Amino acid sequence: MENNFFTKNFRTFLIVPAVIIGLALILTIFGVGLNAGIDFTGGSMLTYNVGEDYDMSVVEAALKTAGIDESQRFKTGSGAVRTTLEVRTKDLGDQSETLRMAFEDELEKTYPNLTFITIDTVGATAGRDLVSNAITSCLIVFACLLVYIAIRFDLYSGVTALVALLHDILIMVSFMVFFRGLYQVNTSFIAAMLTIIGYSINNTIIIFDRIRENNRLLAYKEGSRKKVVEASVRQTLARTVNTTITTLITLVVLYILGVESIKEFVFPLIVGMLAGVYSSVMLSGQIWATWVDKQIFAPITNLFSKNKTAGKAKKA
Repeated sequence: MENNFFTKNFRTFLIVPAVIIGLALILTIFGVGLNAGIDFTGGSMLTYNVGEDYDMSVVEAALKTAGIDESQRFKTGSGAVRTTLEVRTKDLGDQSETLRMAFEDELEKTYPNLTFITIDTVGATAGRDLVSNAITSCLIVFACLLVYIAIRFDLYSGVTALVALLHDILIMVSFMVFFRGLYQVNTSFIAAMLTIIGYSINNTIIIFDRIRENNRLLAYKEGSRKKVVEASVRQTLARTVNTTITTLITLVVLYILGVESIKEFVFPLIVGMLAGVYSSVMLSGQIWATWVDKQIFAPITNLFSKNKTAGKAKKA
């Protein structure tokens, strides 16, 4: 009995990301979308040295009393006792100094050794520029990858790889929607997203390389493309799983032991890495086989073939 688990269950594999992305889209439509950080919306980051270990609930109460809403608090520093406090808030406008002083006065009632260190402000214009630069960076990366993979393999592989990457990014964004109460979308998320693009494409290329090699073997010439994909995925599965588990162990340890700013970076990395393995193993090869069988890019590939043939004829 032929074992074709990966190709046979392709439609089932599509359901999982469709449900995750669909649920995130519904939440976003109803106003429960991404929690954008001050890097994108503009705002301020206040840094204090509390002078002792402190209770975050006391900080939250002081912020509420001072009238500072929509803020995010972090314990930072090194060692077992972390005494540094970071408060990130939206743009407080002309009342920023008044609200800051009110917060400090309230917190000093419990922690008299509180010391103000610094305030960093990001303007709304800078936030918009950051969003624009992030989108531009992703588009440039996508374009370069498409050109490279299309030349190295074929156009179908290039477009399939981009679809897999888009899947990974959408899954990362979806989980940031689900956990919006814990994590904001900021520069750490952008860094994690670009990291995953580089990591995920590596797994996909490994599978495409094996597909190309298997296409040349006599054993697969009589079989369908889906048979080649099934064999290729199985042959690279151990390598993909082993390297991913090794990396995930490191990331999980970092998440458990790291400070909040590290967790902001590691959480989307873990999600993106799992999404990348899923798209590489469960989706990319099967999408490639389906598109090649249907020849959906035939007009483009035929055009390049004609130009190449014409060029050879001129040289002759």
